[in-house]
Amino acid sequence: MTAFPTHTAVAIVGGGQAGLSLSWYLTRAGVDHVVLERSRAFHAWREERWDAFTLVTPNFQCRLPDFPYDGEEPEGFMRRDEIVGYLERFLRSFDAPLHEGVAVTRIFEDRSSRFALETTAGTLTADRVALCVGGYHVPFAPPVALPEDVEAIHSRDYRAPDELPEGAVLVVGTGQSGAQIAEDLHLAGREVHLCVGDAPRCARRYRGKDVVTWLEEMGHYDLPIDEHPEGTAARKEANHYVTGRDGGHDLDLRAFAADGLQLHGRLLGIDGVGVATFAGDLRASLDAADATYDRINAGIDRWIAEQGLATDEGPSTYAPVWEPPDGPPAPLALADAGVRSVVWCTGFRPDWSWVDLPFLDATGYPDHERGVSARVPGLFVLGLPWLHTWGSGRFAAIDRDARHLAGAVVDSLTPAAVGAHA
Repeated sequence: MTAFPTHTAVAIVGGGQAGLSLSWYLTRAGVDHVVLERSRAFHAWREERWDAFTLVTPNFQCRLPDFPYDGEEPEGFMRRDEIVGYLERFLRSFDAPLHEGVAVTRIFEDRSSRFALETTAGTLTADRVALCVGGYHVPFAPPVALPEDVEAIHSRDYRAPDELPEGAVLVVGTGQSGAQIAEDLHLAGREVHLCVGDAPRCARRYRGKDVVTWLEEMGHYDLPIDEHPEGTAARKEANHYVTGRDGGHDLDLRAFAADGLQLHGRLLGIDGVGVATFAGDLRASLDAADATYDRINAGIDRWIAEQGLATDEGPSTYAPVWEPPDGPPAPLALADAGVRSVVWCTGFRPDWSWVDLPFLDATGYPDHERGVSARVPGLFVLGLPWLHTWGSGRFAAIDRDARHLAGAVVDSLTPAAVGAHA
């Protein structure tokens, strides 16, 4: 690693796949730049995934710049350590000006240059800044007071069933993390209580192919946000829960319930004596998730018919294997149920407080056009979900987004800043 500079043409904040993909293109263009990473490169993949974590999209969608998936299972799903290995091989494929262990604490306008960045390694000025830190910054958990003998962790800190206290576990939330962690605990023989949210689900395989493969062929990962029927509201939708574990399979919460896992509606609260209460929406949430499952299958069937393809036969709709009991939801006394731990799978909140620039819209989201700030010239963002398409923020389209944004960065620079470092 080179010495920490005092000025650079482009400062990239974040050493994950987004920041380093942008670095790959700027390196090829000969643009003077640095990548600032507060921990180690790919920190979230290394330290914020549980032991049994796998990709939920097939390996073939891993397409970093000039570095597609290089393993032997393109239709498989890499586990956490395999993902880190793939990312490390990508990093070794070029000479990135990466500075690890450098946290950016403030970014603001500077008179002598465009931007100044205060960091734990000193102050740096830059003509351009790219924020490549994603949108999941601060773990969120409901403000409830748990009994002292109940341990609570966020999904970011969950690693394995045997690292939790003995006893039953309450998992709150059924996005991708919540549904997969509940399965991880259930397969380990733990008694699990799962609060079901409004996340949708999809089949793992349908008509002889992975559903992701069908959706890619149908162009869903290329649909721009400005052409989405819901517009920018799509950015707030939960991802479909499914898993790549053990070769990939559906995550069927009803099947878990039939096998002994306890399902509850949305968590309303936990009182001072450790009694949890739930909304009466469990049936509606399960039905809505199954309706999405069926709707995706129906869309695939229409595509198959339009293309005149011959595929496997079989049912197109899901047949429920379990139904919630009738009547109002019963409260759960944590002590009586033996619940000794809670895993909050309740998502994250953005924190842009360290960016002292007027770049956010009225909702607190970066106001941009395909990653180019609409409010602060010279500022860019990359790696956000739905930055441009559904594939943005995923391995599927990070190369495309980085290539486009690098072009915008280069076009914004003076000729003297481009090519001098080729």
